[in-house]
Amino acid sequence: MQSANYVDNWRLGTPKYIYAVVFSSLCVVIGLLWDIMWHISIGRDGLFAPPHMVIYVGAVVAGLFSTYQILRLTLTNNPTDRANAVPFWGVFYAPLGAMFSVWGALAMLTSAPFDDWWHNTYGLDVQILTPPHTILVIGIMTVQFGAMVSVLALQNKYRGFLTQADPKANLLKWLFAAAAGLLLTMLFTLVSESMGNHESHSSGYYVTAAIIFPFFLLAAGRASLLRWPITAIAGIHMLMLVVPSWILQFFPATPRLGPVLNPITHYQPFHFPLLLIIPAFVLDWLMHRFDNPNGGKKLNDWLLAGLLAVTFMFVLLAVQWPFSEFLLTSPYARNGFFLSYTWSYDSPPDWQYRYAFSPWHTQSPADFWTGFGLALVYATLSARVGLLWGNWMKRVVR
Repeated sequence: MQSANYVDNWRLGTPKYIYAVVFSSLCVVIGLLWDIMWHISIGRDGLFAPPHMVIYVGAVVAGLFSTYQILRLTLTNNPTDRANAVPFWGVFYAPLGAMFSVWGALAMLTSAPFDDWWHNTYGLDVQILTPPHTILVIGIMTVQFGAMVSVLALQNKYRGFLTQADPKANLLKWLFAAAAGLLLTMLFTLVSESMGNHESHSSGYYVTAAIIFPFFLLAAGRASLLRWPITAIAGIHMLMLVVPSWILQFFPATPRLGPVLNPITHYQPFHFPLLLIIPAFVLDWLMHRFDNPNGGKKLNDWLLAGLLAVTFMFVLLAVQWPFSEFLLTSPYARNGFFLSYTWSYDSPPDWQYRYAFSPWHTQSPADFWTGFGLALVYATLSARVGLLWGNWMKRVVR
């Protein structure tokens, strides 16, 4: 009987709520990247600056659609729907993804007046993670995780009815990849200050990559039903980082704060993303060979984590080391495609290390390989936790 209900519900297609929460995650990422470019190009903003409004739209959409889902399940006495929901406070019933989205939206909207008060009281920010920004970041990531879980629950619930030929099934798989790619973009943005081109020849760059990328990519890859999920997620992540910069760089922008050391006239883009799609493709290939229950060799998760982590890090090093050097030092990278000309309005354009590696960002071979060895350890632990989290995500049906 339950299978018949699943088939009937699947024929109705993907609920609009799923589109809404993924759209919310998209709004948040676009608004965040626009806000970064606003700060390095214009400087002064306010509570209702255009990038902030795009972020708030994401919060409002996620909050409204998630609240509707919660109220619908709570006020409608439907035992079948409630059986697939999570009860909380002894009163409410909700999909797990909706709960995350509501909590995240409330945190995001609460941070807005808090941030305005903070600026009025303490002036301009001197660091990224001020208390109101910390609340905003937690809210954003909770909304985005809620979008991932919402798609996951639907995907896992109908896993037995999904076929490669069904366009609705393919759409659902790509919606999960999109939600995962958007959350990965947020994670990278948080650590981007330590993963710029100037830092790419130091071990700290790869330590940071080892902590965030294997964990997230392997968790999402194991949970996804796409044939090449890690490659797809990495590709979406790269596009989400670079497309807003490709577009906004053509729009006029005038600095509104001093000192203006670099008199720009247009938006300065965010830096070009890592070539993450190449090591991601290698991870997919290895997962097909060593984590395929239907064929091939099935490795123990600890052995698999070590193999994936070490391979990922060495492929990333082989690809990113020369590419980052090209982006930083080559005049062929200073164009509207590779975006290496970008420079904030308050930085002197004739700084001697603008297009060169500074002494404090370079290491001796011994120091680099010692740090890189530590990155391999971190990557292995990150990969193992990612595989474990992926197992949990494969069981989410509420």
